[in-house]
Amino acid sequence: MSNINQKVAIVTGSSRGIGAAVARRLAEEGFAVVVNYAGSTAAAQEVVQQITQNGGKALAVQGDVSNPDAVRALFDTTENTFGGVDVLVNNAGIMVTTPLSETDDAAFDQQIAINLKGSFNTMREAAKRLRNGGRIINFSSSVVGMLQPTYGVYAATKAGVEALTSILAKELRGRNITVNAVAPGPTATDLFFNGKPQEVIDRLSKMAPLERLGQPEDIAAVVAFLTQEDGSWINGQVLRANGGII
Repeated sequence: MSNINQKVAIVTGSSRGIGAAVARRLAEEGFAVVVNYAGSTAAAQEVVQQITQNGGKALAVQGDVSNPDAVRALFDTTENTFGGVDVLVNNAGIMVTTPLSETDDAAFDQQIAINLKGSFNTMREAAKRLRNGGRIINFSSSVVGMLQPTYGVYAATKAGVEALTSILAKELRGRNITVNAVAPGPTATDLFFNGKPQEVIDRLSKMAPLERLGQPEDIAAVVAFLTQEDGSWINGQVLRANGGII
């Protein structure tokens, strides 16, 4: 399956939502794509099928990013199948919204494990194994700037990701690898809609000056830009893709 001239991208948490849109877009851009997922096998296989039916190359690989061994296995499988890794997109994440005083230890630990430690695990592996000239694209969130009540722990994990992004960009000096983060605002995904009353959805839809929710394809376009030559001078930055909400 390997093609020595084809670049290879790993997209974590890409069985649905923004991750799936990123996987499809990078396949359109010519990447062989590894669709990583934690538990949604059928959804991940559907994304792979969509890509292959359009003439692209893709492979679904199960792996919990919070587990360092699973992350190493993810990179091993990618290298064994496609010959190497050029791009890592750290999309996997969860969001639990509760006031700090009502946040239990399990919700705190789970968000830290997946959002922060998971991103660390994959960044650490990519720093060792990405081919020169590669790209690491992390996912933050515009809640780091908006700082709304009930988003405390989630925002804290994403603030940590932003710090790691800037520092890793400096640590990879000499290898022509850029490290950036994309910080979406409210985006029309299951993660966003889950548990929100219609009134809240309508209000958030109108908050940005462009007066709509972001679409997964909007975010995928920003990721695609960062993987291309046109985005090669952007490094160590956080791009807020949110329609101007903040």
